[in-house]
Amino acid sequence: MPIYTYRCESCGVQFDRRQKFSDEPLKICPECQTETLRKVYLPVGIVFKGSGFYSTDNRSPSGRDSRLSSDHTSGDSKPSESEKAEKTKNKKSEISNTKSKEE
Repeated sequence: MPIYTYRCESCGVQFDRRQKFSDEPLKICPECQTETLRKVYLPVGIVFKGSGFYSTDNRSPSGRDSRLSSDHTSGDSKPSESEKAEKTKNKKSEISNTKSKEE
């Protein structure tokens, strides 16, 4: 059975009551006996348990969202094909530079 929170608009008293879904909502305040009692709707707390909600909710093989990496300047944009090609080109040139220095 759910627990409902009620508050009186006249005297301000607030209390919780365990009721069935089929029960009629309370209308009369137990303190001041007026018909100004209303249900209080509160936000429901959500708890995400486990290794992470977002890390398991994407298709990245490493389990991390590629948009969250520090390589991108804006968190919401994906790199274009030309940016990817430029990065690949830079990595290849760095590798060839290190090889030539070693020789």
